Amino acid sequence: MAGEHILIVDDEMSIRTTLRGVLEDEGYRVSAAASGADALRLVAEEPPDLTFLDVWMERMDGLETLAEMKRLRPDTVVVMISGHGTIETAVKATRLGAYDFVEKPLSLEKTLLTVARTLEHARLERENAALRESLARRAEIIGDSAPMRRLHEQIATAAPTTGRVLIHGENGSGKELVARAIHAQSARAERPFVEVNCAAIPEDLIESELFGHEKGAFTGALARRRGKFELADGGTLFLDEVGDMSLKTQAKVLRALEEQAFERVGGKDTLKVDVRVLAASNRDLEAAIREGRFRDDLYYRLNVIPIEVVPLRARRDDIPQLVDHFIAHFCSENGKRPKTVSGEALGYFLAYDWPGNVRELRNMVERLVIMAPGDVIGADDLPAPLRPKDAAASTAGEPRERSLKEARDNFERAYILAELRAQDWNMTRTAERLGIERSHLYRKIKAYGITPPK
Repeated sequence: MAGEHILIVDDEMSIRTTLRGVLEDEGYRVSAAASGADALRLVAEEPPDLTFLDVWMERMDGLETLAEMKRLRPDTVVVMISGHGTIETAVKATRLGAYDFVEKPLSLEKTLLTVARTLEHARLERENAALRESLARRAEIIGDSAPMRRLHEQIATAAPTTGRVLIHGENGSGKELVARAIHAQSARAERPFVEVNCAAIPEDLIESELFGHEKGAFTGALARRRGKFELADGGTLFLDEVGDMSLKTQAKVLRALEEQAFERVGGKDTLKVDVRVLAASNRDLEAAIREGRFRDDLYYRLNVIPIEVVPLRARRDDIPQLVDHFIAHFCSENGKRPKTVSGEALGYFLAYDWPGNVRELRNMVERLVIMAPGDVIGADDLPAPLRPKDAAASTAGEPRERSLKEARDNFERAYILAELRAQDWNMTRTAERLGIERSHLYRKIKAYGITPPK
């Protein structure tokens, strides 16, 4: 794209002048250097989008310069120029990280083609890196409470093995994030991660989804289709809500796990695959086995390494960190100035039971980022059921009724914790904000079992 910055490094003035003229005519911004040392100084000051680097230069040759450039800026994109290129030099330059090689005398057409192709490659690399970073952020498991530290330890233990993992937890608690983290920390990280939501696929289509089908296998099968087991070959297959599969499908999945082989629907050929299966469920599978709705042999195959993801109400101390994370994400996504949450509002966040877990919290924060008018999200901005408007509403959506004292204690603990956090755990300032004596605050902290961060 015109306007991109190209650096020419060559000790021949004629080459620098000619190449600069050609590239500037095409709209590129061009810098030039007559030596490796000058080039390194320019690269340190302003990294170019592309560098043309001569192999044969006095004092510091092109290969030395290339090695130092890559040390200085590992993502720098370099095309080598040589009047007497040999295979050996080309191999060395490639090993050092050169993208391409062009020979003198430079062909105008070939040079411009190389520039366009190299810059496009660099753009795609940047986009891929940004996409990977974005996916990594989306799959990040937030929280450093005791339950989350245990979860991170379990993931780190399970990931490098080949053992199957069964993840159990309520809806919205983050079972998919755990599966993605196990895959990302495994030896299969560079291979596919393929997800199947067994609850979302109709019963008559689940086998085709998992194992694929041949053309004409059933009405609407207009072409051969590869299934998820096949797409995950060499990688990881995540069976979400595995408890929703029918017994017939369970039998086929069991066979695929035992033999690492299957046939497409309507097909006769047996396909062999190498797939690590992770599964998740919000159901009590042991109860389902007793009721005859889930195969015990499949359960024991899947449940080699069991991992429990606790609900959000069991790790309330992570809520402030999660709120901060989602506010930053949604402010950035919606082009809004960064917002904060008042101590009182955060108190309501901490006191609420979150039946929908992290998914419900995420949706609530997105709503508040978009709808709250000011830079500070206050208690008045909170909708029901987070801030019930009357006593009758206070029990709506909760798994059990709570006594008034329990509700009041939960809120008071949450409010004190929120203010301590807002004041960086400074006891004097927090006591002033709450309008109580320091000694009273200390008694409350002890009574509520609030522990300052290490």
